[in-house]
Amino acid sequence: MKRLVKTAVCYFFSAYLMISSILCVQAAPDISAPSYILMETSTGQIICEQEADVRRSPASITKIMTLLLIFDRLDTGRIKLEDEIITSAYAKSMGGSQVFLEEGEVQTLDTMIKCIAVASGNDACVAVAEYIAGSEAEFVELMNRKAEELRMDNTHFVDCCGLSDSDEHYTTARDVAIMSKELVTKHPEIYDYTKIWMEDITHVTRQGSTTFTLSSTNKLLRQYEWTTGLKTGSTSKAKYCLSATASKDGIDLIAVVMGAPDNKVRFQDAMALFNFGYSVSNIYIDENKEPLPAQKIKGGVEDMLNLSFAGEFRYLDTKGSNLSQVEKTITLPEEIVAPVEEGQAIGEAVYKLDGQRIGGVSIVAAKSIGKAGYKDYVRKAFRSFLL
Repeated sequence: MKRLVKTAVCYFFSAYLMISSILCVQAAPDISAPSYILMETSTGQIICEQEADVRRSPASITKIMTLLLIFDRLDTGRIKLEDEIITSAYAKSMGGSQVFLEEGEVQTLDTMIKCIAVASGNDACVAVAEYIAGSEAEFVELMNRKAEELRMDNTHFVDCCGLSDSDEHYTTARDVAIMSKELVTKHPEIYDYTKIWMEDITHVTRQGSTTFTLSSTNKLLRQYEWTTGLKTGSTSKAKYCLSATASKDGIDLIAVVMGAPDNKVRFQDAMALFNFGYSVSNIYIDENKEPLPAQKIKGGVEDMLNLSFAGEFRYLDTKGSNLSQVEKTITLPEEIVAPVEEGQAIGEAVYKLDGQRIGGVSIVAAKSIGKAGYKDYVRKAFRSFLL
């Protein structure tokens, strides 16, 4: 009897290990901060989270939105890195973390971005906000509009740098991850700034020239070798916050920690989240570079329509699945009728794993084809006759 019980226990234990291995069941890391979230950057997939939608004071991780607006405008050409920013008396008056800009001091936008991204300078942040929008208040309006655009439903800003202790200045771990993702995916050049550990700038004022060393507030740059950014923040109300980014083995992660009890803990929490994320994550990428066969189009000025993929496909797996088993199927309509606009969705590449759909990519028209008129049909008939 004992032997039968022992055999049964061994059987069930072996079965449990096998199932656990197949499902890759792992406990989330032990995190001290009350709110956190871990996101894979390219897909936006959430790996783990806790109280990610609880509104909290963000402190200086507010500046992620400020940086996003700066780089959005750089992309449009409305501002340039060489632009000269003049520090106002109001910008100089900012307390908290600062780079000690003097009233009337001129720095290029490039230098001001370093002051914001590296040293978290509140004075530099306000100076740039005033340059872009005319006043900090107007810039904050732009920040809130961008938050709405990104569906950051639990976010509201009242300043551009995070100094405010107002109850109306709040966000969540999820919303911080959303704006962080927007910043690093749309403007990867931000890493040129957030990877800086130390760099000197020169203050030129009426008193003369002095050198000031910018020192990164993100200690992960020295504690975690795959760190790429992004932004720290702390006030007595917010406690210690961090939106950290890392890149390892082709996988980019964003770890947001809010309300950590002390400075060291926020970095320890971020590293624990990264270690967990990289231990469970595997990514499938199909660049969709192969050509697609042209399709017949009915009633168009041309008879054939060239197609292309709308983009690459990415799928993040955290269950230990065999990604070599991903199946791709091309689905196209039986008939395509003109007119067709360039970029119009015509079909779809569908991806399945173990028989379950895991995503898809649109197949689109490579160019516009108008609807054929009488003259087009005559021309086609004449061309056919000549052939």
